[in-house]
Amino acid sequence: GTFVVQVTATDADDPTYGNSAKVVYSILQGQPYFSVESETGIIKTALLNMDRENREQYQVVIQAKDMGGQMGGLSGTTTVNITLTDVNDNPPRFPQSTYQFRAPESMPLDSPVGRIKANDADVDENAEIEYSITEGDGYDMFGITTDKDTQEGIITVKKALDFESKNLYILKVEATNTHVDPRFLYLGPFKDSATVRIQVEDVDEPPMFSRPAYIMEVKEDVPLNSIIGTVTAQDPDAAKNPVKYSVDRHTDMDRVFNINSGNGSIFTSKPLDRETLLWHNITVIAAEINNPKQSSRVPVFIKVLDVNDNAPEFAMFYETFVCENAKAEQLIQTLSAVDKDDSYNGHQFSFSLAPEAASSSNFTLQDNRDNTAGIFTRKTRYNRHETSTYFLPVVISDNDYPIQSSTETVTIRVCACDHRGKMLSCNAEALIHPTGLSTGALIAILLCIIILLVTVVLFAALRRQRKKEPLIISKEDIRDNIVSYNDEGGGEEDTQAFDIGTLRNPEAIDDNKLRRDIVPETLFMPRRTATARDNTDVRDFINQRLKENDTDPTAPPYDSLATYAYEGNGSVAESLSSLESVTTDGDQDYDYLSDWGPRFKKLADMYGSMDSDKDS
Repeated sequence: GTFVVQVTATDADDPTYGNSAKVVYSILQGQPYFSVESETGIIKTALLNMDRENREQYQVVIQAKDMGGQMGGLSGTTTVNITLTDVNDNPPRFPQSTYQFRAPESMPLDSPVGRIKANDADVDENAEIEYSITEGDGYDMFGITTDKDTQEGIITVKKALDFESKNLYILKVEATNTHVDPRFLYLGPFKDSATVRIQVEDVDEPPMFSRPAYIMEVKEDVPLNSIIGTVTAQDPDAAKNPVKYSVDRHTDMDRVFNINSGNGSIFTSKPLDRETLLWHNITVIAAEINNPKQSSRVPVFIKVLDVNDNAPEFAMFYETFVCENAKAEQLIQTLSAVDKDDSYNGHQFSFSLAPEAASSSNFTLQDNRDNTAGIFTRKTRYNRHETSTYFLPVVISDNDYPIQSSTETVTIRVCACDHRGKMLSCNAEALIHPTGLSTGALIAILLCIIILLVTVVLFAALRRQRKKEPLIISKEDIRDNIVSYNDEGGGEEDTQAFDIGTLRNPEAIDDNKLRRDIVPETLFMPRRTATARDNTDVRDFINQRLKENDTDPTAPPYDSLATYAYEGNGSVAESLSSLESVTTDGDQDYDYLSDWGPRFKKLADMYGSMDSDKDS
């Protein structure tokens, strides 16, 4: 009788006209699970305790018929799909009562041993299960968690397993619904339990030391090969394989210690010194003889105990002075000592003068009984010119066993002092700071010298670059020398090196025109001069050029030869240049050379013979 849904049918006929619009509902399909009220169309359940796990979907067909459902009425149908929703009315159930698992004893912690699952016919949150271990001898050795995706219980290892200690664990695991509906508690408890048996398997394990770490003590004066302690390790397996020991040399690079590979006894192989190293931290390795890969390590901390093997010595180097005008019994230095050895009750030192200096010394020593001593003057005055330095041997002893003592020397210099006892000077090295320049001042002076040298070098380099090349180079006197340009003409056929016509017509000289066959050697700009007029006498031409050279500001400050390269028009011999001879078509007559005298005889013979050859 539980309400499910209400359906409604409409009729377009006039409801006031008889029963034409009176609709009656009936169920055609869906019985005996559902029913419908004929007048209202309300669909209700018709059975008790419908089980979703048996059937979840239902299809109900409802008919609506007019005319009050009488014969001849018209009808229409509709289909209603009904789905049963789930309730938690089914408890979880294990498909089997006992589960068997195996776990090797070397299994790491939190590793899964196995999975179990209880089935629940419900769905969604009604099927959620929580697993727990309720009892068993492995209650504290194992744990169980729930996989939310698969609703499985995962058994994990909580403590290390040991086959030799226990090889079988029996657990009782319980599965419980997390969402229980109180309406269905009468159906019974919504939980189930199962037994889980876990068999521990034996594996080959490395040896196990009797302690996690070892601490040993040894005196620093023990003889070599003295045993200082023993480590013990055993094979935990049932086979009890023999074990061998060794020292990890990465932790004992100097090989100070060694170990008996059979019984694990550690002994010294080098002398020990507490003052050098107080603690030695080494690692011992235990490995199975049959299977060396199975090994384990343990740290061993070795403390070196102190023995009185060091004599006391001065706490610092003492170099004191005494004034020439010192008085007797005047304190000039306080001494203190240190001892490298350790003393549990505190050090107690005694001071005294060496026997050879006790009676003849100019100074006395007083032990203050507080590990200090004072040096006092024995006489009134000292003369630094007679003795500038005194060496006072002092014997220092300790009170430990065996007693250790040493002789230290105090250097005492005799110095001149003022009336207040302030040292002024000593014959030897002064004990105060020197009155000269400090280190900082010396460094500053050195930097200034370096900067000055760099400046001079740069200035000289600039002067060298700016210095003009001299017009003449002479190893002796630079005066009255001819400027040599080392320029050689190209011969008779060279018509491009120099225009000979310029000599005939001085007005045609182009001051800015440079020679094309050589690079100009001077950096001076060419001097512009007025061109000579036609038919100017050579004397006037030379005087004009001489005046120009005398007034030229760029001329060198010494006598030099100026060549003007102008023949003039009044020469009796006219031009001797062979360049002009090529302009004539006819043969030249050189007989007139014989009339010039003996100086031109050679030239006359040369050209005269040429003419004779031509004639022949």
